[in-house]
Amino acid sequence: MADFAPTIILKAKDFATEITIHNARKQEMNTEPQISSEHVTNNQAVRNTLLNRGIRPENLLPAEDVKKVERRLTSEEKKTLMNPDSLENP
Repeated sequence: MADFAPTIILKAKDFATEITIHNARKQEMNTEPQISSEHVTNNQAVRNTLLNRGIRPENLLPAEDVKKVERRLTSEEKKTLMNPDSLENP
């Protein structure tokens, strides 16, 4: 999934997770239900922030497939190596 998620979504999820880690340590949360509840709350808060800024996560287009980009770059590199004259200045 991470290969296709837009960067803003990945950063939002990471931000919510970091808030959870911070609060779990600060408030000395020891049980899974406490931490899970905190995480859900943080994810909802981050989602609300995105929505307030006009970003609706479910409407974002998926990012380009990383493997597809790698194949395209490799292909372009091979073409360039096969035609080095095109790199010379006239």
